[in-house]
Amino acid sequence: MVQANPNISENRPVIRQLDDAAINRIAAGEVVERPASAVKELVENAIDAGATRIAIDIADGGKTLIRVTDDGCGISAADLPLALSRHATSKIDGSDLLNIHTFGFRGEALPSLGAVGRLTITSRAAGGEAASIRVAGGKMEAVKPAALRSGTVVELRDLFFATPARLKFMRTDRAEAQAISDTVKRLAMAEPSVTFTLRDVSGGGEGRVVFRADRENGDLFDALHARLARVLGREFAENALQIDATREGIRLYGYAALPTYSRGAAVAQYLFVNGRPVRDKMLTGALRAAYFDFLSRDRHPAAALFIDCDPTLVDVNVHPAKSEVRFRDPGIARGLIVSALRHALADAGHRASSTVANATLGAMRPEPASPGPARVYQMDRPSPAARHVAFQAQSPGFAELSNDYSGRAIEPVPAPDAIAEVPEPTASDLPLGAARGQVHENYIIAQTADGMVIVDQHAAHERLVYEKLKTQMAENGVAAQALLIPEIVELSEGDCARLMAVTADLTRLGLTIEPFGGGAVAVRETPAILGEVDARTMVLDILDELADQGESQTVQARIEAILSRVACHGSVRSGRRMRAEEMNALLREMEATPHSGQCNHGRPTYVELKLSDIERLFGRS
Repeated sequence: MVQANPNISENRPVIRQLDDAAINRIAAGEVVERPASAVKELVENAIDAGATRIAIDIADGGKTLIRVTDDGCGISAADLPLALSRHATSKIDGSDLLNIHTFGFRGEALPSLGAVGRLTITSRAAGGEAASIRVAGGKMEAVKPAALRSGTVVELRDLFFATPARLKFMRTDRAEAQAISDTVKRLAMAEPSVTFTLRDVSGGGEGRVVFRADRENGDLFDALHARLARVLGREFAENALQIDATREGIRLYGYAALPTYSRGAAVAQYLFVNGRPVRDKMLTGALRAAYFDFLSRDRHPAAALFIDCDPTLVDVNVHPAKSEVRFRDPGIARGLIVSALRHALADAGHRASSTVANATLGAMRPEPASPGPARVYQMDRPSPAARHVAFQAQSPGFAELSNDYSGRAIEPVPAPDAIAEVPEPTASDLPLGAARGQVHENYIIAQTADGMVIVDQHAAHERLVYEKLKTQMAENGVAAQALLIPEIVELSEGDCARLMAVTADLTRLGLTIEPFGGGAVAVRETPAILGEVDARTMVLDILDELADQGESQTVQARIEAILSRVACHGSVRSGRRMRAEEMNALLREMEATPHSGQCNHGRPTYVELKLSDIERLFGRS
């Protein structure tokens, strides 16, 4: 039985010109995927209009109401009908589609929204009268006088009422409202000089404020830091490193979190190009590559990074929603992100996330609250000499910590006549303090000027050894072992060309690949440190990463995994008793070694507790 081809018909197909209503509904399907997309378009229009205050009201997840009010320049009554026409815009003149300085430029958003919902625009330009226009399902009404002091109010009701099939693909009100909140927060990060207010008015009335970010003052970094603290939380702001670097006309600035402040998914990565929020594989791949050596594969960095460059160096007209961009030279942007972040992480030295200490304090349970006023304990801290006398008065067994799993580092007590002299800087004044003891033959207890530090001796020394091995490899290169018989790997011509484009980087890592005619390649050398490898599988893994991310870390990952295992076996083991000088030497080396605040898997190597927090646990004032 022969099945009829559905693409072949007896009647010749006829080409028709679609009407404007159908064209706008098709355009809306590209630009307006969900209520959050409509909010994005309307808020970007408000920012382009020079607004300093933007209020967004939504109801039922944006399905029944989206209202955006701004104090921007407004639209004159004569221009309102034109604003609802396709490809009518005040942002470009059409002569140069690469020199774009605004969020919007296509002139599709308002007519698309009017084609699928009930849209009302009320606006007043400076020196003019307020006016209003309404369009529902693509049918435009006449301009009418209105009452408005200044700015613009855009109200969209019953989104997708003209295309009921789209309503079936909508998610719950809660999910759509969350998507709108995320969209507004992204735009708020890019515009710290603008006040944003998001209100849910479901059910009528004043509603409730879901998000509010007042205008931030100060210079670029002060304002941005304050806005990120408001949007992403105080913990991110406390554990973020300032980034500011420039290369060949492209500037990168923003904040990136410490490796120990990582997330279980890539949900805290915010990238902006010329103020526009984007989701770009190349940029996220560069961010991942910068943290490659500090996080395990199941952890993800947190960052808010902004790239500013001449608009002619980047094409934003490659996606209907303008969420993707294409750089003229992507290698410059990628290299800038990787190098700037790695320099910032190296400059952070041994610093670890403050959330580690907060989690430690949170795990400690204070005494149950008793009825009546809280008890407050006050106690003066004894001087070193007083402590020495007190210890001598105690029994020797109490003063000495000499059980099976702990040791104590004792500093000599100065003579009474030496106490009055000007003290010299001691180890306690250093960032990681002076070692005071070792517990469970694995954790070093150190005293700092304003608290204490608990160090995981094995994890800390493992990181130190790992950094030394990496330095030696960088200085001496990766040794390569020649294969007695080169392995031939058959590939498609496209895969072969993609692989040949990165052969220089692979050769630097000890993997030598040469073309072998057609789509085949010959693997002649592999990294000696890896021992015997399956060259074909490695080549295919590299190609998979190149196709998915535009770059490959396969070889480097395998080499550094070997170095990590070597460092693990060559470091101080758990269960080893350490003398005071050994513990202090480890602390000093940690202070001098970059990235020593986290182990090879991104976990912290030490926890710092402030004295004020410890005293609060014991009810002291």
